[in-house]
Amino acid sequence: MSHANITPGTAAYRLLNDFKQLYQKLDETSIAKLDQVYATGVKFKDPVHDIEGLVALQDYLSAQSEGLTECRFEYLDELLDDNNAYIKWVMRFRHNKLGNRLISVRGVSHIHFSDKIDFHEDIYDMGAMLYEQVPLLGSITRWLKARLTR
Repeated sequence: MSHANITPGTAAYRLLNDFKQLYQKLDETSIAKLDQVYATGVKFKDPVHDIEGLVALQDYLSAQSEGLTECRFEYLDELLDDNNAYIKWVMRFRHNKLGNRLISVRGVSHIHFSDKIDFHEDIYDMGAMLYEQVPLLGSITRWLKARLTR
């Protein structure tokens, strides 16, 4: 892990750790605490959504967590400077609509912050997260991936 001029005890270091702690176990309790790390006007992006505002982000994460029986993040690596962080992670989750089996998805988060996070973008493989988990669609997605790697 790399921290350019960021040492334990600094505001940036504490903010990053608080951010990771909130997502360590994503549930209604952690979603209710998002205001501790996110600015009111936060912009959030992922492969399917562009969200503006803390309330909209809380609503989005609450809707996404419905049906989850487990959701946790393992942090693999990070780069941090005075106002930006890049965090590589593996999300492991179980969802009732996806057979409640453990699914693992690798991704990266980019966050920009001053006092609190004002921009957060998650980059991950939507196919690995969702499409490959649906029986018929999963077979087609895996077949297409195999054809592209030949």
